[in-house]
Amino acid sequence: MEVRPTRQRLSGVGGQRRWAGLLVLLGVVALAVLLSIALGSKPLTPGQVWHGLWSPEGLEADIIVRDLRLPRTWLGLVAGAALGVAGALMQGHTRNPIADPVVLGISAGAGTCVVVAVFLLGVSGLHGYVWFGFAGAAAAGLLVHTVGRLARGGATPVTLALAGAAAHALFTALTAGIVLIDRQALGVYRFWTVGTVSGRPVELVVQMIPFVAAGLVLAAANAGGLNALSLGEDVARSLGLRVGLTRVVGITAITVLTGTAVAVCGPIGFAGLVATHIARYFTGPDYRWILVYSGLLGASLVVLADTLGRLVARPGELQVGIMLALIGAPVFIHLVSRRKPVTP
Repeated sequence: MEVRPTRQRLSGVGGQRRWAGLLVLLGVVALAVLLSIALGSKPLTPGQVWHGLWSPEGLEADIIVRDLRLPRTWLGLVAGAALGVAGALMQGHTRNPIADPVVLGISAGAGTCVVVAVFLLGVSGLHGYVWFGFAGAAAAGLLVHTVGRLARGGATPVTLALAGAAAHALFTALTAGIVLIDRQALGVYRFWTVGTVSGRPVELVVQMIPFVAAGLVLAAANAGGLNALSLGEDVARSLGLRVGLTRVVGITAITVLTGTAVAVCGPIGFAGLVATHIARYFTGPDYRWILVYSGLLGASLVVLADTLGRLVARPGELQVGIMLALIGAPVFIHLVSRRKPVTP
């Protein structure tokens, strides 16, 4: 079902502005990619970047471009787009403007499953962590939705947010208990939880693309339902929307997108939060546009934050999860300070 928002709700947000903004965003993404490939502990000239991309001959600059910076740039784009779209879906389904993977407990679920795999099964290596992290994120999403549906009134925005907070607390406690008694699990958890796009092989990027593509398809199918839900569940039902099915599709998309990104990169916070708020400023309340903008903005934010992290700490680097936390925390505080008290 597709529901078009009313003219009043889209006041001041015309189609031309959206299309113009989309073109600008595509330019921002292209610029972010070029900066990510060219800048770092060893800056490269545009000519070296071009040579490394199109006619590599095994020179040092070619190796830097193709083996080091190109894979992390691709990973940043894919993970950032997934987190941006997932953040928009989370805020739409929970009707909570500060929702992110932490609110629904998905990041914590992925971390717990990785630690359990190391502690009980002796799993080692990034490829093993990825699949257990994905399974943990999926389990957390299923748990949150099940608990939300069991609550009185079903899976409403409030029950989903509360179930997510409870799941986050549970998974965090389990993780803390394991890492306190197992040094190996603690080491893995510290490496995984920092949130980074560096050091991941190209094969992992290729593996995550089908999952992200499936999540984006589900998100696109969910956009019309989210527009209806933004009018209120009663109105949405009166328009013929199957609210339960819409929730299931949306939470499945959130789980797949967030789970994939978190499993490969670790928990990268604030990307979905910041991207969605910027997107909504330019698009208005129509989720068909919000999802597109959020994906492009999320990809740009992650790639630019990763590049900035390499510049501010040269010759070392700050991981992208740390950089986005430094950027996103002031935005988060600003959003919270502007919110009116919520009444049940």
